[in-house]
Amino acid sequence: MTADARIVPGLSRWIRGNGRYPAAGADLTQGRKEHWFSRLASEIATRSGRPGPFAFAVCFVVVWLVSGPIFDFSDTWQLIMNTCSSIVTFLMVFLIQNTQNRDSTALQLKLDELIRANAPRKDLVGIEEKPESEIESKRRETRGN
Repeated sequence: MTADARIVPGLSRWIRGNGRYPAAGADLTQGRKEHWFSRLASEIATRSGRPGPFAFAVCFVVVWLVSGPIFDFSDTWQLIMNTCSSIVTFLMVFLIQNTQNRDSTALQLKLDELIRANAPRKDLVGIEEKPESEIESKRRETRGN
C-alpha cells in the first residue's frame, strides 16, 4: 500500500484497479482502438507544445521580418504571414479543444470516483452535467449561504 493510499481511504482500491478504472500503470489502450482524429490531435498538441516547434515559429517570423525590405513590405509579403498564422491558428483550435475535452472528461471521472469512495456528499457526482442553476444552488449550499 502506498503512502497516499493510507492517507486517503479507498485510494488503494482505486490504485489497484476496481473494475471500472484500470490499475495504475496499466496499458490504457489495450483492447481499444483509438479514433484516428484523437490520436492525431493528441500527438500534434503534445508535439506543438515543445521547444522545437516554438523555435521553428520564431525562425519563421524572423525570416519573414528580414525578407520585408527585400519585398518592399508589399501586400503579398504581409498576406503570407497573415494567411499562415490564420490557418495554423484555426486548425490548432480544434486540435487543442479535442485534447482538452478528453483531459477534462478523464479528470471528471477520477474526481467522481474519489467522491464515491470518500465523500459523504455523493450527490456531487456528475454535477458538471447539471444545469447552471443547480450547480449554483449546490455552491451556495456548500458555502452555507
